[in-house]
Formats: sequence, structure tokens, C-alpha cells
Amino acid sequence: MIDYRRRERGKLLRLRGYLSAFLALLAVLYAFYFIPVPYYIYKPGTAEELKPMVQVAGADTEERGTFMLTTVTMARSSVLSYLTARLNPNAELRKKKDVLRGSSEEEYSTRQEYVMIDSQSNAIQAAYKKANIPYKIESQGVLVMATVEGYPADGILHPGDRILKVGERTIVKHADIVEELKPHKEGDAVDITVQRGKEEKTVSVTLKDLNALDKARNGQSNGPGNGAGSGAAAESRVGLGISTAELLRIVPENGDHEVKIDAGEIGGPSAGLLFSLEIYNQLTPGDLTKGYRIAGTGTIDADGNVCSIGGIRQKIVAADREKADIFFAPVDRKKGECNLTADVPNASDAADQAHKIGTKMKVVPVATMEQAVRYLEQLPEKTTAG
Repeated sequence: MIDYRRRERGKLLRLRGYLSAFLALLAVLYAFYFIPVPYYIYKPGTAEELKPMVQVAGADTEERGTFMLTTVTMARSSVLSYLTARLNPNAELRKKKDVLRGSSEEEYSTRQEYVMIDSQSNAIQAAYKKANIPYKIESQGVLVMATVEGYPADGILHPGDRILKVGERTIVKHADIVEELKPHKEGDAVDITVQRGKEEKTVSVTLKDLNALDKARNGQSNGPGNGAGSGAAAESRVGLGISTAELLRIVPENGDHEVKIDAGEIGGPSAGLLFSLEIYNQLTPGDLTKGYRIAGTGTIDADGNVCSIGGIRQKIVAADREKADIFFAPVDRKKGECNLTADVPNASDAADQAHKIGTKMKVVPVATMEQAVRYLEQLPEKTTAG
């Protein structure tokens, strides 16, 4: 009887040991797969053909080759994905705080969406200027970029909301909000109609004195309450407590040159140069591609200046996967150029990465859209397949 009890107790102890080991293994696996670490992983994304995204009225659609924007995939990291990325020569780890720079992920996502829209506007302007097509700029809406914690709109309006109306006034530009709020005083409730995703909704915001909130928060009158408000007198500045950006429409004098762009879910400003080349190719006779597969990256301003971007090593890999012949890369820029806070060796990094992966793709540094166009104009027609 004693031996039987000892055997049963031994079995129970072994079972508990197995169970403890199993639970410990589950805890380790959970930690590896699901517990986040404060890094983002940047990996090669895609190289997307631009012609299906760009529509130009009255376009010359001849294009034997193709222009391609390049993307980077950004993902949150767990312990396992962090360790895996450390071993991946084509991946890059960036600290979360350096990417978000004090904003929330929602605000960061909204900023990426807006700068893509803004880059498209700049690309259209750069192409129009190069093609000598007169145009005008029209405001067509206001986007909420961020709300300030503890201020009236916090938790009511969201980053990415498009403000359609304040009260009964239709909002086209930021000044419309300011004008509508001028007659109001602290404590007034104002209806704000917004487009949020595919849904239109109206919310109520109770206005407060932003200067008083600034003082309470920072002990000074010029704090972060940078939302829309009357702004007429320092002692009273009622408003919402939001930062906004205007959505612009570039309108050619001749409707036959109107440009429409649909980039889907792609965000960020770095497709500006390639958008400008695709638009210019459709606006003008002939085919700038000359049969080549042309990828690249780079922000662009309305005058056609090309500036630095992030993730160029990953974009080189993405372009090579899609068998690009040419890759336009922003020239190396010094601190102070293009409002940069540090040197950015885009072209050098691109050339180095191209060498590391053994691609036949030619990396071409450019500082302006004009340089890219001139390079393509001087290329011979491509006569071989591939």
C-alpha cells in the first residue's frame, strides 16, 4: 500500500513537472512571438507601375517601358522578429521613438497619408512647369493632423478626419474654421461635421480658451494650443486644439491636361519624383521610358527639386526584384539642404546596396526632375528584351 502511494505521488510530481515545463515553453513562445519591442522593422516592399495610377486627360499613352515607384514595408517587432531582422542583410531596425517623434501611431499614419497627397500635388506642379502648362492652385478641404491632449477636440476629433463643416459653414481652407469661430466664446458648443473613412458624422465640441489652457499646461501664453481659434486677442483665443493641413487641387487652365492620381493605400512622400516623370511622359509627345523599366525614389517640390528619403537600401532590393534597368536616387545631401538636420547619403547608399546584391540595375543620382528627364532623353532606345 505504501509503495502504491509513493508511485502515485511520483507520477503526480512528474505530471506537474511536465505541465510546468509546457507552460514555461508557452510563455517563452508567447514572449518571442507576441511581446512587442520598441522597434520598427523596415524591409523591402514593392515596385509598383505608375501608369495605372496616373490618368492625364488627353494623354499621350505611348509607353513601351514603365516607371515604377518603390516602397518599404514597415512592421512592429516582437522579440523573434527583432532577432530575425538582425540577421537579415536587407532589413533595418529603427527605434520607435525616432520614427514617431512624439506622435501617436494614428497621427503618424495620417501624416504619411497627407504627405503622399502633398507629394502628388508637387509632382503635378513640377510636371506642368516642365511642360510649360499654366495652372492654378485651389484649396479643397482641411484634414485634422493631430489633436492636443487635454484640449477641446481631444478624443472627439481624430487624426485623418476631413472637416466638412463647422456649424453651418462649409470648410474649404483653414481660414474658414478661424472665421467661423471668431464670434464664439468659451463654453459654446459647436457642431463639427467630418468625413471619417467612408462615414460622415457630426460631433459637438465645447470651445475653451486655448491661451488659458496653454498657461495651465506650460506656465506661458505661447504653448502648444495650436488649434483653430479666433486668435484675435492674446487674452482670449477660443478654439478646438487641433493642427490641420489643407488639401490642394492643381487645376490646369486647359482641362485637357487635368491629372488624377490614385495610389491606393501607399503612403509617404518619396514617390514624388517618379510621379512627376510619369505625368510629364503622358503630357508630352513620345515615350521617355524608351522601353526601359525605370524605378526610383525621392521627394519633389513644386519646382522639381529632388530631396532625400529613408529606406533607400530596401527600395534598391524591391526594384531589383522587379527587374528594373534604371534606379533614380536622390543625390547625397548635406545638413541644411532640403531642411535636413543631418547628412543623408542616399545615392551612395543606393550604389553600395546595388553592389552588395549584385544587381545589373544602374543607379543614377539626380538633384532635380530636369536632370532625370535629360538623362532619359539621351538614352538610346532599348532593343533587347528583359
